[in-house]
Amino acid sequence: MRTTYVYKNEFWVFYYAQKPEVQDKIDWIIGLVRSLRMIPQKFFKHLDGTDGLFEIRAKVGSDIYRILCFFDEGNLVILLNGFQKKTDKTPKNEIEKATRLKREYYEDKSRK
Repeated sequence: MRTTYVYKNEFWVFYYAQKPEVQDKIDWIIGLVRSLRMIPQKFFKHLDGTDGLFEIRAKVGSDIYRILCFFDEGNLVILLNGFQKKTDKTPKNEIEKATRLKREYYEDKSRK
């Protein structure tokens, strides 16, 4: 149903720094994002107060991880950056990074 695309390398830097069980959980949830028409909010949620940013949500044991992303062209999900969540609120610097990457994505796309 959906395709995922990793923009730049921030996501990969985060992903490869994780333990195999965290990578496996992330892979499984990205599989849900790709294949389910309605993704449970437990795994995928719009970030309030942002311009179209979503978070892929993973929990392994007591650790919580987030991958920020957005939709382009309907069913294309662009993965931007990831982080381990240590507080209730999504860190402002991670939202700012995702917003910058999203802007760069559209700038790069318009040059092609």
